[in-house]
Amino acid sequence: MNPQKTKHVLTLVAVLLAAAASFGMYERYTSKPWTRDGQVRANVVGVASRVAGPIIQIPIRDNQSIKKGDLLFEIDPSTYIAAVKKTQAKLLQTQAAEIQASQELARQTELFKTRVTDLRDLQNAQDSFAAAQANTAAAQAELDYANLNLGYTKIFAPVDGYITNMNTSPGTYVYAGQQLLALVDANSFWVAAYFKETQLHHVKEGGKAKVTFIGREDQPFEGVIESVAWGIFDPDGSTVDLLPKVSQTVDWVRLPNRFPVRIRVTGKPPVPLRIGQTVSIATIH
Repeated sequence: MNPQKTKHVLTLVAVLLAAAASFGMYERYTSKPWTRDGQVRANVVGVASRVAGPIIQIPIRDNQSIKKGDLLFEIDPSTYIAAVKKTQAKLLQTQAAEIQASQELARQTELFKTRVTDLRDLQNAQDSFAAAQANTAAAQAELDYANLNLGYTKIFAPVDGYITNMNTSPGTYVYAGQQLLALVDANSFWVAAYFKETQLHHVKEGGKAKVTFIGREDQPFEGVIESVAWGIFDPDGSTVDLLPKVSQTVDWVRLPNRFPVRIRVTGKPPVPLRIGQTVSIATIH
């Protein structure tokens, strides 16, 4: 064969092979989409005290693994112990008054039966007894509330997780409702994968996905697609800012929007999951 023709044939074959490979890659990209724009996420529990006071002990350290029910910190209980004692004394007073009112009612009832007193005295005794009962109930409620506040001076972990970014020490004065610690829920990790809106019709709930960490592409692990977000934040103000904010990668080019896809991890990751880890995700049908 003519060398010139051989060169042309080889060039044509190379072009055809490149076109076939490009078409195959495009078909794979559209029918089984993948993205390198993914992050590990988890729920973060903001731990706050329900009462105010100075912290007297923090038996944990930063980045420590925590079990549900573990003591996180304790507030000085002195004020709340005094409040319990005060309400206990008040309850005893109201109970004594209730007993006295009950005895008076019993006397007035007997006197009324023998027509020694009139109906008004009996009704007054009944009213006094009812008021005494109400005072006792109110004092009991105050005691229950004081005991609750005393119990709130010890703050326990609500879930299994990891304490992170702890920046406090004993002696710190905390206020009721003030979030003091961040507790990463160990049972809530998932992967947030951002797919273009043109790819979403190929992303099916219940489908499998292959997840890889940066630098560990040879150690993929599996996940299951749980859901696709129903909206993202629109900066022109037409949507509320509670929706996820997904920025465009190039400002001056009109690009398809990207929507978060929630993926539950089912395989064993090569390293422990941490919030913010960057991952790549490929769908598997």
